[in-house]
Amino acid sequence: MKLPKHARYGVMVAALGLASSAVAEMAAPRDLVVQKMTTAPVIDGNLSEWGSAWELIPVDEAIEGDNKNRLGKVDVELQVAVAGDEIFVAARWPDKSESRAYKPWSWKKARKRYSRGKDRDDMFALRFDMGGDFRTCMIEKANYDVDVWLWSAGRSDQVNYATDGWHRISFELQMDAAEYEMDDGTVIYIKKQSDEGQAGFENNKPKRKEFEGDELPGVELVGEPRGSIGDVAAKGVWKDGYWHLEMKRKLDTGHSDDVSLAGIDSIRSQIGVFDQGFAEHKSVSGELRLDFTQAR
Repeated sequence: MKLPKHARYGVMVAALGLASSAVAEMAAPRDLVVQKMTTAPVIDGNLSEWGSAWELIPVDEAIEGDNKNRLGKVDVELQVAVAGDEIFVAARWPDKSESRAYKPWSWKKARKRYSRGKDRDDMFALRFDMGGDFRTCMIEKANYDVDVWLWSAGRSDQVNYATDGWHRISFELQMDAAEYEMDDGTVIYIKKQSDEGQAGFENNKPKRKEFEGDELPGVELVGEPRGSIGDVAAKGVWKDGYWHLEMKRKLDTGHSDDVSLAGIDSIRSQIGVFDQGFAEHKSVSGELRLDFTQAR
């Protein structure tokens, strides 16, 4: 299912996480074996500790013919492993440029005020089934929840983590959710929310008419993330036309807003990659089934 472009689309896109694409809908679920590692890798974006057991996971544009998607169809090299009581994820994918700027402010001399730019940073998303009828497309008649890790090159990476959150997709009424009306009149509600706690960054809000320099960053660092929102340690390094990303989290964080990965046989999952993108302008995979049986 390709996402259409019509009336209520503008309301819906701001709340979308991973959507659907041809690769997501047509391909059979992909099994990916979670490896067991005796030594935990350092989360520094250096993938030399991971060996050669890479899986090539194709991702393709979430919206057919999306001229704002800068990535298109590529293969993501992916590994998932367990060491001790933690899960580790490593990913490598092509990107022509390192994009770490996020909506920076620039001084407009003629207007004597700051104006916020439209630059976006590169991002990587990973979602896990948290219950319900998991789908790779968010615009379907289904009720389900997903745990979402969202790494952003210009925001969360500066404080070495990926924002931990969750999405609820439902055709039952939800407050504070984006809405999408299907052709048959069914309304899909999509709610996105960060986990509990304090993020490590926030939008920078300069005094618009007080000059502090020609360029100001779009985000302000406010310290180490605290609480469930900061469960996922992460670091990305761009080198030679590729992003190299590592993430880790406790198998069981003890937080109610996180999926527990301890003691399970498998879980349904999906990845998404953003090249200077946002909301729906990304490339996504089909369904991944992570097999934990060899990682015990």
